[in-house]
Amino acid sequence: MANKLGWKAVLGGGIIRSDPYLTYNFLVEIGGLVTGGFTEVSGLGSEIELESYAEGGVNGFTHYFPKRTKYSNLVLSHGITDIDTLWLWYQAAAAGKVQLKNGTIILLDQQQLPVMWWNFKNAYPVKWSGPQFNANNTSQVAIERVELVHQGIDKPFFSLGLRGSYV
Repeated sequence: MANKLGWKAVLGGGIIRSDPYLTYNFLVEIGGLVTGGFTEVSGLGSEIELESYAEGGVNGFTHYFPKRTKYSNLVLSHGITDIDTLWLWYQAAAAGKVQLKNGTIILLDQQQLPVMWWNFKNAYPVKWSGPQFNANNTSQVAIERVELVHQGIDKPFFSLGLRGSYV
């Protein structure tokens, strides 16, 4: 079994080891185009808002009921190149011409194969940050950041199936 799976995958007793995926291996697709080359994606999160209810006569606890789900804004960072797709998208939104786009953040394994992904829907840019220039630093890449608001994130069932575990 070790020859088929590799020594790193096998522990004592034939148990297969599942190492965590590394955060540097990812792609971003927006509006059907892989717009890779991002150095960082942050804000991949959501939170369920709660309404509290203190029941009369019961002082030991408070009831909490789910209301709605809030999603964090996504922040995409990448080195500036001659391709201005994100800047033009932001500039159009700033001029009142909001273009809603769906997208996907794809996590890759060490062989550069997709292992899972998260879809976001109806996104548009709400903030842009340009690079910080410093003449004393001759090796730093010029980075721009675009912040996207969106209407939700989901993790498709087939995304879970790629990594071979169904929970």
